[in-house]
Amino acid sequence: MAQKQVILGAHFPGVNNMTVWSDPQAGSQIEFASFERFARAAERGKLDFVFLAEGLRLREQRGKLHDLDVVGRPNTLVVLAALAAVTERIGLAGTLNATFNEPYNLARQLATLDHVSGGRSAWNVVTSPGAFTGENFRRGAYLPHDQRYERAREFVELARHLWSGGDDGQGSFDYQGRQFTVRGRLDVPPLPQGHPIIIQAGDSTQGREFAARSADAIFTRHGSLAEGQAFYADVKARLPKYGRAEHDLKILPGVGFVLGDTPEEAAERHAEVRRQQVSPQTAIVLLEQLWNRDLSGFDPDGPLPDFDPDVSATTVAKGRTRQHDDTLATARQWRELSRRENLGIRDLIIKVTGRQQFVGTPAQVAEDMNRYVQQNASDGFILVPHLIPSGIEEFVERVVPLLQERGVFRQEYAGSTLREHLGLSAARHEPVTERDVAAAAAEAVAS
Repeated sequence: MAQKQVILGAHFPGVNNMTVWSDPQAGSQIEFASFERFARAAERGKLDFVFLAEGLRLREQRGKLHDLDVVGRPNTLVVLAALAAVTERIGLAGTLNATFNEPYNLARQLATLDHVSGGRSAWNVVTSPGAFTGENFRRGAYLPHDQRYERAREFVELARHLWSGGDDGQGSFDYQGRQFTVRGRLDVPPLPQGHPIIIQAGDSTQGREFAARSADAIFTRHGSLAEGQAFYADVKARLPKYGRAEHDLKILPGVGFVLGDTPEEAAERHAEVRRQQVSPQTAIVLLEQLWNRDLSGFDPDGPLPDFDPDVSATTVAKGRTRQHDDTLATARQWRELSRRENLGIRDLIIKVTGRQQFVGTPAQVAEDMNRYVQQNASDGFILVPHLIPSGIEEFVERVVPLLQERGVFRQEYAGSTLREHLGLSAARHEPVTERDVAAAAAEAVAS
């Protein structure tokens, strides 16, 4: 059986507690030269796409801005349009909020990006993290959490309907739904790749269902091969009811990587990177986000609090999505791990936070990544280097050639659009009613 091809994206995350932004080798997070260097390196490695994060408000904790997780970000679409002019083949993916945009306007902007890039656009669909971010916008956080996904689903369906030519194939539309009522005509010609690629980020049940119905790729996270396989199987099993096949949705976890000439050197570098990512101050900040209390008086090298987290709706961290569904259970698990392994706060936070990491020699990392893909734990990865913008270059120079030697990653781009890079079929007309969804599923079963 032929080996699956590994998909690789490169994430430019901005300043956060995973980026070692204080390192002397780290560059600016907002100067265009950083975005250009990052994108050019990724394209030199024949990666599928570059991926920009987005922050709509500076985050706060206990009412104060802090310098550990500030998301300063130029406008995503402007940066991607500029990158289209200095790259030729690599895909251009941006995180854009479905809560604080309107379908016609954003569909038109993404269609324009697709034209100026020659069919390389992608949209990572996210919803608002809450009222704090909503204060920057006229309507504020006017939707409960579950309704944000409903709005996002309808938003994507309507955008795809517009990109497909609307009601008459000529761009006109007259749409009435639960979230939107719009009428008019899209004034942008048919797109080079049919539709921008739709990416969804999130592991919740709602997120999985949204991805199965509406996304081309899902940006996820998992910590082991077994966890990845379970997630992969769950999401792929949701596709048939929407008339979709397994290859129609790509599973792409975000991962870090640390390389060394020997396994021991890589492990040593990884330990150093994690201590840079989790300073004593960062450890307390991250612990506060679970405990939802002021813990500034605690010793970062001392024991965890002996009292439970505050589970009230009011949070000390503003502008962040909740990371744990059951904070009391998570706190118990952390206390038990701390006692069992004799870990202070900082060492515990280093162990329990952070994304999946591939650590080892270039050959080990290439082999491990390929195993995840061939054993259906993912379809590829979105690489999140700890140094921006230079961190992606080491992967391109040392790991990509080894994947190419294994025959699981391209030597050259075969197509010109991101849809072709990802091996996705032609853009489909998005069902815009529940009846359309049912009909598509019935047709798939019949065929």
